[in-house]
Amino acid sequence: MAGHSKFKNIMHRKGAQDKKRAKIFGRLIKELTVAARSSADPDSNPRLRTALLAARAANMPKDNIERVLKRAEGGEGESYDEIRYEGYGPGGTALIVDSVTDNRNRTASEVRAAFNRYGGALGETGSVSFMFDRVGQVIYSVDAADADIIFEAALEAGVDNVDSDDNGHEITCSPEDFNAVREALETVFGAPEESGLTWKPRNLITVDEAQASTLLKLLDALDDNEDVQNVVSNFDISDDVIAKLT
Repeated sequence: MAGHSKFKNIMHRKGAQDKKRAKIFGRLIKELTVAARSSADPDSNPRLRTALLAARAANMPKDNIERVLKRAEGGEGESYDEIRYEGYGPGGTALIVDSVTDNRNRTASEVRAAFNRYGGALGETGSVSFMFDRVGQVIYSVDAADADIIFEAALEAGVDNVDSDDNGHEITCSPEDFNAVREALETVFGAPEESGLTWKPRNLITVDEAQASTLLKLLDALDDNEDVQNVVSNFDISDDVIAKLT
């Protein structure tokens, strides 16, 4: 799995897990808050249903989840804006940064500063998103099932692609089919490690060690930003280079 998924694997091996868990919970709370705007009923709100599944998969305490939903039902909750940034990183790589923020100016300034600091350049909306496809994504660990079994079940569920390797199974489908596909797979394999809508690069750009070193610093800086929910990129870094850098 290259690009976005490989980045997550790299990040998983870095830093204190307690700090990482707090960061994940913060992002999940924001997503729950935004998702519950239209309705706090998951049966009629697919986005909220997805957010709840992600929160439970991350072992977020039930009290935390219920607190967010009660605030949303009462019209309280924080007021967040969803903003997407697009730009180029080292080696001509493309990045899409999804954020949820209560201060648009602060987030724009910080994201731009990160790009500038690490050899990138923030672009206009649409400047790189044409290099990606919007897809539904379901990820299972390598231990969930044999690749052939995953493939057969995914095919029956109506997915577009299955990519299995030593890191796990990455299943993608159209955004419209995402909820149906995820639910079909869950009945067979249980809850996935991760699921949601994301951007999948159409082509990958190979970066050398020097470019990869700077790119990972940029990705790290973006990942550390509390307003950033998700980062995807079209980079491809060899396992040898990753071993040297992590």
